Amino acid sequence: MDVVEVLVVGGGQAGLATAQVAVSRGLSPVVLDASPGPGGSWPRYYDSLTLFSPARFSSLPGAPFPGDPGRYPVRDEVIAYLSGYAGRVDADVRWGVRVDHVVRVRDGFEVITVRGGVLRARLVVAASGGFGRPYRPSLPGLETFAGRVLHSAEYREPSPFAGARVVVVGGGNSAVQIGVELARVARVSLTTRGPLRWQPQRILGGDFHWWLTRTGLDSSRWGPRLVKGTVPVIDDGRYRAAVRAGRPDHRPVFTRVDGDGVVWADGRRERVDVLILATGFRPDVAYLTDTAAVDGRDRPLHERGVSTTVPGLGYVGLEHQRSFASATIRGVGRDAGYVLGRLAR
Repeated sequence: MDVVEVLVVGGGQAGLATAQVAVSRGLSPVVLDASPGPGGSWPRYYDSLTLFSPARFSSLPGAPFPGDPGRYPVRDEVIAYLSGYAGRVDADVRWGVRVDHVVRVRDGFEVITVRGGVLRARLVVAASGGFGRPYRPSLPGLETFAGRVLHSAEYREPSPFAGARVVVVGGGNSAVQIGVELARVARVSLTTRGPLRWQPQRILGGDFHWWLTRTGLDSSRWGPRLVKGTVPVIDDGRYRAAVRAGRPDHRPVFTRVDGDGVVWADGRRERVDVLILATGFRPDVAYLTDTAAVDGRDRPLHERGVSTTVPGLGYVGLEHQRSFASATIRGVGRDAGYVLGRLAR
């Protein structure tokens, strides 16, 4: 049985940042990741995805993002960056190893893999992130829908939807980006329970993230508490203009799904070919259900990334776990430093 100081579950941006911080503190981490190679969730995102933060604000510890620091890297650039980073981290990273469950034992943990391997660890960091488990809400009549239903995690590019009638459920960044892209080839509606909220990408000539950093909100524990309701869509002007022009249009959410269509709030029924659920994700930590670390919905019980119920267990990569930047490529390094510092005590 392997015995390790720190075992990190997940080899995406959160896991690699955690490994690098651990090494810098004289620890010897082992990273287990179910994917066949580096990149985390990024290879599964839609083709046109672009980072919302400029390259200068999109780096993991010790490795600035290459190229023009003012540009917004695209998905494949992020995958390449993470692949290069994985090769430079002086840690034992094991690809293609899925963790089945974690058990609390005396002086640490036993981590059991799907293939039956067992590792003993003093500390465990769950860095499998907040984007591994697509959330599919219960919508009235959805189980009867005769058309195609997919989560935004399954969307790649618009050509398969040419000429279709598409309804995108959700009002976040992914929902709006996918809706605007699809509207070039299909008839598309964005549907939400409330109004769309917009955040200008540039303010007085400076990128939104420059202002977050300058004011300290990006790393402040109070930042997330200032955000109420839906997350605003970061926009350089193109997305808001497209929605205003009706490409796609925006409507209140339908009251129910009915066979091959939906019934809108005004009672009108409309045939629909495709429903895309851009309804977010939940933390991918089912391997912790044998511990007291999660509640009945597999939600981590933690304070700023440190488990409140299981000593020696921490998290990196959860949305808003410490700040606005938590779960982003620019924020996971800071969170890893805080969590490892607390666990090492």
